[in-house]
Amino acid sequence: MSTHYTATAKALHWVTTALIFGLLGLGFYMHDLPLSPTKLQLYAWHKWAGVTMFLVAVFRLAWRVTHRPPALPGHMPRIERLAAHAGHYLLYVLMLAIPLSGWLMSSAKGFQTVWFGVLPLPDLLGKDKQLGDLLQTVHLSLNLLLVAVLLGHAGAALKHHFIDKDDVLTRILPRRTA
Repeated sequence: MSTHYTATAKALHWVTTALIFGLLGLGFYMHDLPLSPTKLQLYAWHKWAGVTMFLVAVFRLAWRVTHRPPALPGHMPRIERLAAHAGHYLLYVLMLAIPLSGWLMSSAKGFQTVWFGVLPLPDLLGKDKQLGDLLQTVHLSLNLLLVAVLLGHAGAALKHHFIDKDDVLTRILPRRTA
């Protein structure tokens, strides 16, 4: 079994990373802006990127199912292995659930999602202000959970690199280093 990720897995990891950080930054920035054409454009871009994130996550999940990742280092205690698997599982769930919650929220609030301004996606729910407000809370809560999981994910990678001195971090970098 290989000790590093495939080039495709690495590319998907870093594209996902860029999308997530872009979406989080844009989402938190635009939320409290006053209603304006700029805010509406930012929301449209956020939704376009969210749909793209969902599609990348589906492709990434399919890749992961058909291409086994490298084994975790043998020195890892069982609890760390369980935490690593749980963390990755939760990341995949959130990469799918967050865009879906945004799409549901937009539908309930009466704002259709039109991918790149060209492809209208069907509304998943009828217009319902109360449900839209609830879904907004769900969307925000899932994003806050994502931030916490990402901090744990990055912290674990840094622990492996600087404390355990193993290759867990380097094997996902764009260029594998010794």
